[in-house]
Amino acid sequence: MLNLNTPSLSLSSSTQTTKPFTSLIIHCCNNTNNNSLYIPNKSLAIPSSSSPPPPPRPKRIILIRHGQSKGNVNENEYTQVPDPKIELTKKGFKEAEECGEKIKKLIENDGVNDWQVYFYVSPYKRTLDTLRGVGKAFDSSRIAGVREEPRLREQDFGNFQDREKMRLDKAMRIRYGRFFYRFPDGESAADVYDRITGFRETLRQDIEIGRFQPPGQRSPNMNLIIVSHGLTLRVFLMRWYKWTVEQFEGLSNFCNGGMIVMQQGYGGRYSLVVHHSPEELKEFGLTDAILADQEWQKYAKPGEFNYDCSTTGPTFFTHFNNKIK
Repeated sequence: MLNLNTPSLSLSSSTQTTKPFTSLIIHCCNNTNNNSLYIPNKSLAIPSSSSPPPPPRPKRIILIRHGQSKGNVNENEYTQVPDPKIELTKKGFKEAEECGEKIKKLIENDGVNDWQVYFYVSPYKRTLDTLRGVGKAFDSSRIAGVREEPRLREQDFGNFQDREKMRLDKAMRIRYGRFFYRFPDGESAADVYDRITGFRETLRQDIEIGRFQPPGQRSPNMNLIIVSHGLTLRVFLMRWYKWTVEQFEGLSNFCNGGMIVMQQGYGGRYSLVVHHSPEELKEFGLTDAILADQEWQKYAKPGEFNYDCSTTGPTFFTHFNNKIK
């Protein structure tokens, strides 16, 4: 785009009007032939002095692991039923409904009347059924929308699974490393990281443009709920907070029907320590370094960078430990 403030360009007097113009004639000062450059109106972006404010960021991002599935109870299920079609058990349906009630109570404790929820969900049957169970806690007026998102699917283990071979593969994964080991005909956690990176960018864009509510009806009391799978949600947290591979490999799955709450802190960033206690997060596998960063996230503003985060510098260089003080 042309910068109208640059000294090498001048606007002709024919453009000095308060009426809308259809074109501009710009004379180049260094053009000895005094040729004019015609620029149609649509090529110039005139900033508006009354641009609307950006939409408010959702108050929370709540991560839910699906309820207990038949595959969680009996591994033989994976040998006969495609992974995307594995169903919930009766206990799994109950866990989903209980999780929905917990979320509703959490939101109602805010003491506001204009709150809503918006869901992202993996397309697997056990996550869709979990979504429906969670959704029973909410009236239709409280549900702003649902998006089925294939990038939130479970880690691919390779079509129908042979039980004994899968046990060997999982034992090999422990030896090789939980993040980088790729199952034959399937994925590694690193592969999941790549697709979650794409989903995170979609989520950020949705937040920035306020996709969850139409203009005129936007509220800071929106709550996003992501219904997915254990490893996928751990990778999501890893990607969002930029945790290292070593830190990821120290994490544990949260229970079926369990949830992790990323809630806005005082500066507007999402932090795990706003809702969860340090003891609870340590049980999940968070280190002292991660907890310290989460405490910073609790007070920081969007766009700020934690320059004192121990995971971004000194911990990578062991020679600092030998420095004579």
